[in-house]
Formats: sequence, structure tokens, C-alpha cells
Amino acid sequence: MVEDHEDGLFRFGGDTLNTALYLARLTNNHQLNVAFATSVGIDLDSNLLLAAWKKEGIDTKFVTQLVDRQPGRYRIATNRHGERSFKYQRDNSAARFYLSSAPSALTRFMNGCAGDYFYLSGISLAIISREDRDWLFTALADFKANGGKVIFDNNYRPVLWNKHQVLSSYQSAMALADIAFLTDEDEYAIYQDDSLTGIIERAKYYKTLETIIKRGKAPCLVLDSEGKQYEISSEKVENIVDTCAAGDAFAAGYLSRRLMNQSIETSAKFGHRVAGQVIQHSGAIIDRNQMADLFEVEGTN
Repeated sequence: MVEDHEDGLFRFGGDTLNTALYLARLTNNHQLNVAFATSVGIDLDSNLLLAAWKKEGIDTKFVTQLVDRQPGRYRIATNRHGERSFKYQRDNSAARFYLSSAPSALTRFMNGCAGDYFYLSGISLAIISREDRDWLFTALADFKANGGKVIFDNNYRPVLWNKHQVLSSYQSAMALADIAFLTDEDEYAIYQDDSLTGIIERAKYYKTLETIIKRGKAPCLVLDSEGKQYEISSEKVENIVDTCAAGDAFAAGYLSRRLMNQSIETSAKFGHRVAGQVIQHSGAIIDRNQMADLFEVEGTN
């Protein structure tokens, strides 16, 4: 996606891309390969996207380029508290047609990388057709049967959904998830249940290995596969500029530690730290130099 901000600048971003990019930065020294799967066009913006992703160390071999499509766009407005609102222009974006135009690209990953992780979000599901979602759920079930693990972030944008398909799609995704990142407000909207207990009970029902419940400024909750709950607070951030990618950055920080077998507490604290750094700057993807101190943690560069 291409971001259009109120300041007249445009930047590259998108929820799964934000997480992939920050994860690539934070794990560059640990030989963790981060690949991104999507479609772009052959226009200037698309070529700039690919060049930027490669520069960040993201593996783009699963990215396809479609002659008659372009990247989607969204305009972001932020208020004085750093909270954001979106206007989308993505009905004909290339990403919507990734599975229908070139399913073999993703199939290569599913069949060739048993033991790896596949990360998707609620937005990933929202922008594709119902038929493509069904195909993806079947492919992910096969992927898990071959030893792969699924990471799901519930990112929910009502404007992107046919309301009659929301609940069944999220239930199917949670049934496949090994690790789930759930924003509490999104869960309340999806399930029409504004209780934290409801989120916890659903996580137990689906038997995820780990469920991370993000609660804005409040401490996040993490549930492990044995039902143990962890509550991890973040450090207070005084200068909040843009919360656009807070959850995406948290997920990247958390995974950068957890996939290296560090503890839940250590991983969540680092996730908070990464998110806290990102929201002090404008745009979903901040300059690499603005998070240089994070690369110094445990020798990451």
C-alpha cells in the first residue's frame, strides 16, 4: 500500500508489510529469512516498493507483478493524540488479485517450507474474495499438517468487509492460528462482545499456543498453551505522534524475540519498546536511524 498523509507526503506501508519490515530489521543478525507475499503492478510506485523492500532485507521471491494493476492507496489523518483514521482506495489494488492471478507463488512456499511460520492479518482476509479465502484456509491447513505454524493478527477494518462474512472468516482463521495477536477493540467489534473474558475464553477454545491480547496503553495479556496468563506493561511514552503502526511494530518486536526462543515476558517487553519507538514518529515505517538503539539489544543490528 501507498500511504498518503495530511502533510502531503506519501510513504509505503500496510499492516503485514509493517510487521515484515520491522521483523527483518530486528532479526537481521540472526539469519531469520523474512519473505513477503503479495502482488504489485509494473508502475513506478510498484518498482519503488520492490526496491525498498529488498533494501530492507525482505525476500521478495513470492511477490508477483501484474500488468493491469497498481498498489492500493490509503489516506491517513491523525489527531492531536496520534490516533488515526483511514480512507481507502484499494478496490482494484494488485494485492486483491494475488491468489487468483498467481496461486503457484504462494503454493511454492506452502509446499517447500515446512516448519516455517506464515503470518496473515484480518486485512489480508478482507481484501481477497470469498473463494480465495476458502482456498487459503485449505492451503494453510495443509501447511500446518506438514509442520508449519500460522500467526494471525486480527486487524479488523469494518469498511473492507461484507458483514455477513466477517464472523465465519475470523473463526476459520483462529481455528488455524498457532500464535494470535488480538487487539481488544477489534475483538469487541467482531464478536459484539465487549468483555475481556470473552476474548480469553475464545483463545482457550481455539487452543492457540500463544494468544497476545493488545490493549492500547494498558498492559498486554499473553495466554500460553497451558492456560497461564502473563500481564506485561509498557513504558509510558510522552511524545505520541502517530499510532498508525503501533500494533504491527509490537508484533514484530514480540516475534523477533519469541522466534529466537526468548521468554514471553522478554518478548512482550521488547514488543512494547519497539511500538513505543515507532509511535513517536510520523508514518507507519520510521527511518532506520530512528530505531538504532533497538538494534543494540542483544547484538541485533
